Amino acid sequence: MKPRELIDFLKIIEKLKCTTRHCYTTSGRRESVAEHSWRLAVMAMLCKDEYPSLDIDRVVKMCLIHDFGEAITGDIPAFYKTEDQEQIEDKAVDRILSMLPDGYRAEFSSLFDEMEKLETDEAKLFKALDNMEAVIAHNESDISTWIPLEYEENLRYGEENVAWSEWTRALKAEANKDSIQKISESKDKQ
Repeated sequence: MKPRELIDFLKIIEKLKCTTRHCYTTSGRRESVAEHSWRLAVMAMLCKDEYPSLDIDRVVKMCLIHDFGEAITGDIPAFYKTEDQEQIEDKAVDRILSMLPDGYRAEFSSLFDEMEKLETDEAKLFKALDNMEAVIAHNESDISTWIPLEYEENLRYGEENVAWSEWTRALKAEANKDSIQKISESKDKQ
């Protein structure tokens, strides 16, 4: 990749550091898309021993690139996102990937296709972790930042995506315990 191509590409995805998500950090500020993707990639790296037959490097790449489109579209919480908005985000991904040299474009396009189809264990792990990172992040944020639907949504979110693996089901169960405790403690304070 030529230096100018790299700089131009980085200029676009830098917006992921500025694009905020619905969730808040423990310090009380909105989390950025880049922060979500970074922690998701760390989660994937730390799952290597749980999934020795999987290509964890491939999963980490999925984690790092999965929200590229949001550099252009911004973030819309999953519980609000429409099919039209998903199509707009897909076009944004195509636009961003068109900036890359052929080899990277082909590799990343293949990863996006794999993530969309959810047929490989790598894609299934990515999606389960993506959902769980959001739940864990919500559990870490002050409950005053939760909107009413999140009290139930946090307990349900990702159930279908964690179902494929015993370990991801256990991760969801632990995250749910934290959600239930957080909700219970907030009711006790009222």
